Amino acid sequence: MPISRRNFLRTAAAGTAAVATLPLLSEAHLAMAQRRTPRKADPAGSVRIDANENPLGPCAAACTSISGLIPEGGRYDSDLTGKLAEIFAAQEGLKPEYVSVYAGSSEPLHYSVLAFTSASRAYVTGDPGYEAGMLAAALNGAEVKKVPLTPTHAHDAKAMLAAAPMGGVFYICNPNNPTGTTTPREQIEYALANKPAGSILLIDEAYIHFSDAASAIDLVKADKDVIVLRTFSKLYGMAGIRCGLAIGRPDLLAKIAYYGMNPMPIMAVAAATASLRDPGIIAQRKAINAQIRTQTFEWLTANNYKFIPSESNCFMIDTGRPGHAVMSAMASENVYIGRVWPIMPTSVRITVGTAGDMAQFQTAFKKVMSAPAVAFTGPMPGQNRSRMLS
Repeated sequence: MPISRRNFLRTAAAGTAAVATLPLLSEAHLAMAQRRTPRKADPAGSVRIDANENPLGPCAAACTSISGLIPEGGRYDSDLTGKLAEIFAAQEGLKPEYVSVYAGSSEPLHYSVLAFTSASRAYVTGDPGYEAGMLAAALNGAEVKKVPLTPTHAHDAKAMLAAAPMGGVFYICNPNNPTGTTTPREQIEYALANKPAGSILLIDEAYIHFSDAASAIDLVKADKDVIVLRTFSKLYGMAGIRCGLAIGRPDLLAKIAYYGMNPMPIMAVAAATASLRDPGIIAQRKAINAQIRTQTFEWLTANNYKFIPSESNCFMIDTGRPGHAVMSAMASENVYIGRVWPIMPTSVRITVGTAGDMAQFQTAFKKVMSAPAVAFTGPMPGQNRSRMLS
Protein backbone atom coordinates (compact mmCIF):
# COMPACT_ATOMS: atom_id res chain seq x y z
CA MET A 1 0.00 0.00 0.00
CA PRO A 2 1.52 3.39 -0.95
CA ILE A 3 2.32 5.62 2.00
CA SER A 4 0.60 8.79 0.85
CA ARG A 5 -0.02 11.78 3.09
CA ARG A 6 -3.69 10.76 3.37
CA ASN A 7 -2.81 7.18 4.32
CA PHE A 8 -0.22 8.39 6.79
CA LEU A 9 -2.67 10.72 8.51
CA ARG A 10 -5.33 8.03 8.62
CA THR A 11 -2.89 5.58 10.19
CA ALA A 12 -1.74 8.18 12.68
CA ALA A 13 -5.30 8.94 13.73
CA ALA A 14 -6.34 5.30 14.02
CA GLY A 15 -3.26 3.65 15.43
CA THR A 16 -0.93 6.14 17.10
CA ALA A 17 -1.59 4.89 20.61
CA ALA A 18 -1.05 1.25 19.72
CA VAL A 19 2.09 1.85 17.67
CA ALA A 20 3.54 4.11 20.35
CA THR A 21 3.07 1.37 22.93
CA LEU A 22 4.44 -1.50 20.85
CA PRO A 23 8.20 -0.92 21.30
CA LEU A 24 7.73 -1.66 25.00
CA LEU A 25 6.54 -5.19 24.24
CA SER A 26 9.91 -6.85 23.82
CA GLU A 27 11.80 -9.74 25.38
CA ALA A 28 13.81 -7.56 27.73
CA HIS A 29 10.81 -5.53 28.87
CA LEU A 30 8.74 -8.65 29.44
CA ALA A 31 11.57 -10.14 31.49
CA MET A 32 11.68 -7.01 33.62
CA ALA A 33 7.90 -6.79 33.98
CA GLN A 34 7.88 -9.55 36.57
CA ARG A 35 10.07 -7.48 38.87
CA ARG A 36 8.47 -4.79 40.95
CA THR A 37 11.29 -2.73 42.44
CA PRO A 38 12.96 0.54 41.34
CA ARG A 39 15.70 0.32 38.74
CA LYS A 40 19.23 0.08 40.09
CA ALA A 41 22.59 -1.05 38.76
CA ASP A 42 23.30 -4.76 38.85
CA PRO A 43 25.05 -5.87 42.05
CA ALA A 44 28.69 -6.80 41.57
CA GLY A 45 29.06 -10.46 40.64
CA SER A 46 25.41 -10.91 39.67
CA VAL A 47 24.36 -13.34 36.96
CA ARG A 48 21.88 -12.17 34.31
CA ILE A 49 20.24 -15.17 32.68
CA ASP A 50 16.71 -13.81 32.40
CA ALA A 51 16.32 -12.19 28.95
CA ASN A 52 17.80 -14.70 26.45
CA GLU A 53 20.77 -12.47 25.70
CA ASN A 54 24.12 -13.72 24.45
CA PRO A 55 26.87 -12.90 26.95
CA LEU A 56 29.51 -13.17 24.21
CA GLY A 57 28.32 -9.88 22.72
CA PRO A 58 29.07 -8.78 19.15
CA CYS A 59 31.85 -10.51 17.24
CA ALA A 60 35.21 -8.78 16.77
CA ALA A 61 34.42 -7.74 13.20
CA ALA A 62 31.15 -6.16 14.32
CA CYS A 63 32.93 -4.17 17.04
CA THR A 64 35.52 -2.96 14.56
CA SER A 65 32.83 -1.88 12.10
CA ILE A 66 31.03 0.11 14.79
CA SER A 67 34.14 1.98 15.89
CA GLY A 68 35.03 2.79 12.30
CA LEU A 69 31.64 4.39 11.66
CA ILE A 70 31.43 6.62 14.72
CA PRO A 71 32.63 9.71 12.78
CA GLU A 72 29.73 9.18 10.34
CA GLY A 73 27.13 8.99 13.10
CA GLY A 74 25.77 12.41 12.31
CA ARG A 75 24.37 11.31 8.95
CA TYR A 76 21.71 8.95 7.61
CA ASP A 77 22.95 6.24 5.27
CA SER A 78 20.27 4.19 3.54
CA ASP A 79 22.88 2.66 1.24
CA LEU A 80 24.28 0.65 4.16
CA THR A 81 20.82 -0.70 4.93
CA GLY A 82 20.27 -1.70 1.31
CA LYS A 83 23.63 -3.43 1.24
CA LEU A 84 22.76 -5.46 4.35
CA ALA A 85 19.53 -6.62 2.70
CA GLU A 86 21.45 -7.53 -0.46
CA ILE A 87 24.06 -9.56 1.42
CA PHE A 88 21.48 -11.51 3.41
CA ALA A 89 19.37 -12.09 0.30
CA ALA A 90 22.38 -13.40 -1.63
CA GLN A 91 23.27 -15.79 1.19
CA GLU A 92 19.71 -17.16 1.24
CA GLY A 93 19.12 -17.20 -2.52
CA LEU A 94 16.51 -14.44 -2.40
CA LYS A 95 15.93 -11.22 -4.29
CA PRO A 96 16.82 -8.15 -2.16
CA GLU A 97 13.23 -6.89 -2.27
CA TYR A 98 12.23 -9.93 -0.20
CA VAL A 99 14.21 -8.56 2.79
CA SER A 100 13.40 -5.56 5.00
CA VAL A 101 15.71 -4.29 7.74
CA TYR A 102 14.42 -3.16 11.13
CA ALA A 103 15.82 -2.18 14.52
CA GLY A 104 15.44 -5.71 15.90
CA SER A 105 12.72 -8.22 15.11
CA SER A 106 10.15 -6.86 17.57
CA GLU A 107 9.15 -4.04 15.20
CA PRO A 108 8.22 -6.27 12.23
CA LEU A 109 6.52 -8.70 14.60
CA HIS A 110 4.29 -5.93 15.93
CA TYR A 111 3.64 -4.44 12.49
CA SER A 112 2.76 -7.85 11.05
CA VAL A 113 0.14 -8.24 13.75
CA LEU A 114 -1.24 -4.78 13.04
CA ALA A 115 -1.38 -5.50 9.30
CA PHE A 116 -3.00 -8.93 9.34
CA THR A 117 -5.22 -9.07 12.43
CA SER A 118 -8.40 -7.19 13.22
CA ALA A 119 -11.56 -7.44 15.30
CA SER A 120 -12.67 -10.22 12.96
CA ARG A 121 -9.30 -11.91 12.36
CA ALA A 122 -7.62 -13.45 15.40
CA TYR A 123 -4.00 -13.83 16.41
CA VAL A 124 -3.15 -17.47 17.13
CA THR A 125 -0.07 -18.63 19.01
CA GLY A 126 1.30 -21.55 21.01
CA ASP A 127 1.13 -21.66 24.80
CA PRO A 128 3.53 -21.10 26.42
CA GLY A 129 4.86 -18.71 23.83
CA TYR A 130 6.45 -15.33 23.32
CA GLU A 131 3.92 -12.74 24.44
CA ALA A 132 4.74 -9.63 22.40
CA GLY A 133 2.48 -10.58 19.50
CA MET A 134 -0.40 -11.32 21.85
CA LEU A 135 -0.16 -7.88 23.38
CA ALA A 136 0.08 -6.24 19.97
CA ALA A 137 -3.03 -8.11 18.83
CA ALA A 138 -4.95 -6.97 21.89
CA LEU A 139 -3.98 -3.39 21.16
CA ASN A 140 -5.28 -3.94 17.62
CA GLY A 141 -8.66 -5.15 18.88
CA ALA A 142 -8.01 -8.71 17.70
CA GLU A 143 -8.95 -11.81 19.64
CA VAL A 144 -5.96 -13.77 20.96
CA LYS A 145 -6.11 -17.56 20.79
CA LYS A 146 -3.50 -19.40 22.88
CA VAL A 147 -3.22 -23.06 21.91
CA PRO A 148 -1.32 -25.48 24.19
CA LEU A 149 1.80 -27.02 22.72
CA THR A 150 1.85 -30.75 21.93
CA PRO A 151 3.22 -33.25 24.48
CA THR A 152 6.62 -32.84 22.77
CA HIS A 153 6.31 -29.05 23.20
CA ALA A 154 5.85 -28.34 19.48
CA HIS A 155 3.21 -26.09 17.98
CA ASP A 156 -0.01 -27.96 17.24
CA ALA A 157 -0.93 -26.69 13.77
CA LYS A 158 -4.25 -28.53 13.53
CA ALA A 159 -5.41 -27.21 16.89
CA MET A 160 -4.23 -23.69 16.04
CA LEU A 161 -6.27 -23.66 12.83
CA ALA A 162 -9.31 -25.10 14.61
CA ALA A 163 -9.05 -22.41 17.29
CA ALA A 164 -9.52 -19.62 14.72
CA PRO A 165 -11.02 -20.71 11.38
CA MET A 166 -10.78 -17.06 10.27
CA GLY A 167 -7.50 -16.21 11.97
CA GLY A 168 -5.29 -13.49 10.55
CA VAL A 169 -1.86 -14.38 11.95
CA PHE A 170 -0.66 -17.84 12.97
CA TYR A 171 2.53 -17.25 14.95
CA ILE A 172 5.12 -20.01 15.28
CA CYS A 173 8.36 -19.29 17.12
CA ASN A 174 10.81 -21.98 16.04
CA PRO A 175 12.64 -22.82 18.26
CA ASN A 176 9.98 -21.76 20.71
CA ASN A 177 10.44 -19.13 23.38
CA PRO A 178 10.33 -20.10 26.28
CA THR A 179 10.68 -23.87 25.89
CA GLY A 180 13.55 -23.89 23.39
CA THR A 181 11.86 -26.77 21.57
CA THR A 182 11.35 -27.06 17.82
CA THR A 183 8.26 -27.56 15.68
CA PRO A 184 8.56 -30.24 12.97
CA ARG A 185 8.36 -29.08 9.38
CA GLU A 186 5.20 -31.10 8.76
CA GLN A 187 3.34 -28.95 11.31
CA ILE A 188 4.35 -25.79 9.47
CA GLU A 189 3.41 -27.25 6.09
CA TYR A 190 0.03 -28.40 7.43
CA ALA A 191 -0.68 -24.89 8.74
CA LEU A 192 0.31 -23.37 5.41
CA ALA A 193 -1.83 -25.77 3.40
CA ASN A 194 -4.93 -25.37 5.55
CA LYS A 195 -4.89 -21.79 6.85
CA PRO A 196 -7.70 -19.40 5.88
CA ALA A 197 -7.29 -17.23 2.80
CA GLY A 198 -5.75 -13.84 3.47
CA SER A 199 -3.92 -14.96 6.60
CA ILE A 200 -0.18 -15.38 7.09
CA LEU A 201 2.16 -17.69 8.94
CA LEU A 202 4.51 -15.55 11.00
CA ILE A 203 7.58 -17.70 11.64
CA ASP A 204 9.88 -16.24 14.27
CA GLU A 205 13.38 -17.64 13.81
CA ALA A 206 15.09 -15.57 16.48
CA TYR A 207 16.72 -18.72 17.90
CA ILE A 208 17.12 -20.77 14.71
CA HIS A 209 20.92 -20.63 14.69
CA PHE A 210 21.19 -22.46 18.03
CA SER A 211 19.25 -25.47 16.72
CA ASP A 212 19.21 -28.00 13.91
CA ALA A 213 15.72 -26.92 12.82
CA ALA A 214 15.22 -26.17 9.14
CA SER A 215 14.45 -22.57 8.26
CA ALA A 216 11.16 -21.60 6.62
CA ILE A 217 12.86 -19.18 4.25
CA ASP A 218 12.40 -21.66 1.41
CA LEU A 219 8.65 -21.07 1.78
CA VAL A 220 9.28 -17.37 1.22
CA LYS A 221 11.26 -18.24 -1.92
CA ALA A 222 8.20 -20.16 -3.11
CA ASP A 223 6.09 -16.99 -2.66
CA LYS A 224 3.91 -18.50 0.07
CA ASP A 225 1.91 -16.46 2.61
CA VAL A 226 4.80 -16.54 5.07
CA ILE A 227 6.85 -13.87 6.82
CA VAL A 228 10.02 -15.03 8.54
CA LEU A 229 11.60 -12.94 11.30
CA ARG A 230 15.31 -12.95 12.06
CA THR A 231 17.26 -11.02 14.67
CA PHE A 232 20.89 -10.24 15.41
CA SER A 233 20.09 -10.09 19.14
CA LYS A 234 20.61 -13.76 19.97
CA LEU A 235 23.45 -15.78 18.41
CA TYR A 236 25.10 -12.63 17.03
CA GLY A 237 25.09 -10.99 20.49
CA MET A 238 23.62 -7.64 19.40
CA ALA A 239 20.61 -7.31 21.72
CA GLY A 240 21.65 -3.80 22.78
CA ILE A 241 22.55 -2.70 19.25
CA ARG A 242 19.22 -3.53 17.58
CA CYS A 243 19.03 -5.04 14.13
CA GLY A 244 16.61 -7.55 12.66
CA LEU A 245 15.05 -8.67 9.40
CA ALA A 246 11.63 -9.43 7.98
CA ILE A 247 11.73 -11.84 5.06
CA GLY A 248 8.68 -12.25 2.84
CA ARG A 249 7.04 -11.52 -0.49
CA PRO A 250 7.32 -7.84 -1.38
CA ASP A 251 3.55 -7.33 -1.18
CA LEU A 252 3.49 -8.71 2.38
CA LEU A 253 6.47 -6.58 3.41
CA ALA A 254 4.75 -3.51 1.97
CA LYS A 255 1.75 -4.11 4.22
CA ILE A 256 3.86 -4.16 7.37
CA ALA A 257 6.04 -1.24 6.20
CA TYR A 258 2.84 0.81 6.12
CA TYR A 259 3.03 0.92 9.93
CA GLY A 260 6.63 2.08 10.14
CA MET A 261 9.90 1.99 8.24
CA ASN A 262 12.41 4.27 9.90
CA PRO A 263 16.05 4.99 9.01
CA MET A 264 18.30 2.41 10.63
CA PRO A 265 21.12 3.21 13.08
CA ILE A 266 24.18 2.98 10.88
CA MET A 267 26.29 1.30 13.56
CA ALA A 268 23.68 -1.47 13.92
CA VAL A 269 23.60 -2.04 10.17
CA ALA A 270 27.39 -2.10 9.92
CA ALA A 271 27.67 -4.55 12.82
CA ALA A 272 25.02 -6.83 11.30
CA THR A 273 26.74 -6.74 7.92
CA ALA A 274 30.09 -7.63 9.48
CA SER A 275 28.44 -10.47 11.39
CA LEU A 276 26.94 -11.94 8.22
CA ARG A 277 30.35 -11.83 6.60
CA ASP A 278 31.99 -13.75 9.47
CA PRO A 279 32.15 -17.31 8.04
CA GLY A 280 32.64 -19.09 11.34
CA ILE A 281 30.47 -17.26 13.82
CA ILE A 282 27.33 -19.41 13.57
CA ALA A 283 29.08 -22.77 13.98
CA GLN A 284 31.38 -21.46 16.72
CA ARG A 285 28.67 -19.88 18.84
CA LYS A 286 26.22 -22.71 18.29
CA ALA A 287 28.87 -25.14 19.60
CA ILE A 288 29.66 -22.98 22.64
CA ASN A 289 25.99 -22.69 23.57
CA ALA A 290 25.38 -26.42 23.02
CA GLN A 291 28.34 -27.42 25.19
CA ILE A 292 27.30 -25.25 28.13
CA ARG A 293 23.65 -26.23 27.73
CA THR A 294 24.54 -29.94 27.69
CA GLN A 295 26.70 -29.58 30.79
CA THR A 296 23.83 -27.81 32.54
CA PHE A 297 21.34 -30.52 31.54
CA GLU A 298 23.69 -33.20 32.81
CA TRP A 299 23.88 -31.43 36.17
CA LEU A 300 20.11 -31.02 36.35
CA THR A 301 19.62 -34.71 35.52
CA ALA A 302 22.18 -35.82 38.11
CA ASN A 303 20.36 -33.78 40.75
CA ASN A 304 16.88 -35.03 39.74
CA TYR A 305 15.55 -31.66 38.61
CA LYS A 306 12.86 -31.74 35.93
CA PHE A 307 13.45 -29.71 32.77
CA ILE A 308 12.41 -29.57 29.13
CA PRO A 309 15.29 -30.50 26.78
CA SER A 310 15.99 -27.54 24.53
CA GLU A 311 17.75 -26.78 21.25
CA SER A 312 18.04 -23.08 21.99
CA ASN A 313 19.78 -20.72 24.39
CA CYS A 314 16.98 -21.07 26.94
CA PHE A 315 15.08 -23.85 28.67
CA MET A 316 12.36 -24.42 31.26
CA ILE A 317 12.80 -26.01 34.70
CA ASP A 318 9.82 -27.33 36.65
CA THR A 319 10.62 -26.35 40.23
CA GLY A 320 7.57 -28.01 41.76
CA ARG A 321 6.77 -24.79 43.60
CA PRO A 322 5.49 -21.34 42.56
CA GLY A 323 7.88 -20.07 39.93
CA HIS A 324 7.77 -16.45 41.13
CA ALA A 325 8.91 -17.57 44.57
CA VAL A 326 11.90 -19.32 42.99
CA MET A 327 12.70 -16.21 40.94
CA SER A 328 12.59 -14.13 44.12
CA ALA A 329 14.82 -16.52 46.05
CA MET A 330 17.31 -16.71 43.18
CA ALA A 331 17.41 -12.90 42.97
CA SER A 332 18.38 -12.88 46.64
CA GLU A 333 21.42 -14.88 45.54
CA ASN A 334 22.16 -12.30 42.79
CA VAL A 335 21.15 -14.77 40.07
CA TYR A 336 18.40 -13.29 37.91
CA ILE A 337 16.26 -15.83 36.10
CA GLY A 338 12.82 -15.77 34.58
CA ARG A 339 10.17 -15.67 33.69
CA VAL A 340 6.95 -17.57 34.53
CA TRP A 341 4.10 -18.39 32.12
CA PRO A 342 0.56 -18.85 33.52
CA ILE A 343 0.11 -22.24 31.82
CA MET A 344 3.27 -23.50 33.62
CA PRO A 345 3.14 -21.72 37.01
CA THR A 346 5.80 -23.86 38.67
CA SER A 347 8.30 -23.56 35.83
CA VAL A 348 10.89 -20.84 35.23
CA ARG A 349 12.83 -20.01 32.09
CA ILE A 350 16.62 -20.03 32.24
CA THR A 351 18.89 -18.43 29.66
CA VAL A 352 22.12 -20.28 28.87
CA GLY A 353 24.91 -17.97 30.00
CA THR A 354 28.66 -18.46 30.18
CA ALA A 355 30.15 -21.51 31.89
CA GLY A 356 30.81 -19.30 34.91
CA ASP A 357 27.24 -18.01 34.89
CA MET A 358 25.84 -21.52 34.88
CA ALA A 359 28.16 -22.67 37.66
CA GLN A 360 26.90 -19.78 39.79
CA PHE A 361 23.33 -20.66 38.77
CA GLN A 362 23.82 -24.25 39.89
CA THR A 363 25.10 -23.21 43.31
CA ALA A 364 22.25 -20.78 43.86
CA PHE A 365 19.56 -23.08 42.48
CA LYS A 366 20.62 -25.99 44.67
CA LYS A 367 20.56 -23.73 47.72
CA VAL A 368 17.12 -22.35 46.87
CA MET A 369 15.63 -25.76 46.11
CA SER A 370 17.09 -27.23 49.32
CA ALA A 371 15.27 -24.65 51.42
CA PRO A 372 11.59 -24.98 52.34
CA ALA A 373 9.24 -23.53 49.78
CA VAL A 374 7.84 -20.13 50.68
CA ALA A 375 4.99 -18.17 49.18
CA PHE A 376 5.89 -15.30 46.88
CA THR A 377 4.52 -12.01 48.19
CA GLY A 378 6.66 -9.57 46.17
CA PRO A 379 8.35 -7.33 45.43
CA MET A 380 11.27 -9.12 43.79
CA PRO A 381 14.56 -8.63 45.67
CA GLY A 382 17.29 -6.64 43.96
CA GLN A 383 16.88 -4.32 41.07
CA ASN A 384 14.67 -3.82 38.07
CA ARG A 385 17.16 -3.50 35.24
CA SER A 386 16.23 -1.26 32.35
CA ARG A 387 17.05 -3.27 29.22
CA MET A 388 14.07 -2.10 27.24
CA LEU A 389 14.68 -3.56 23.79
CA SER A 390 15.77 -7.02 22.66
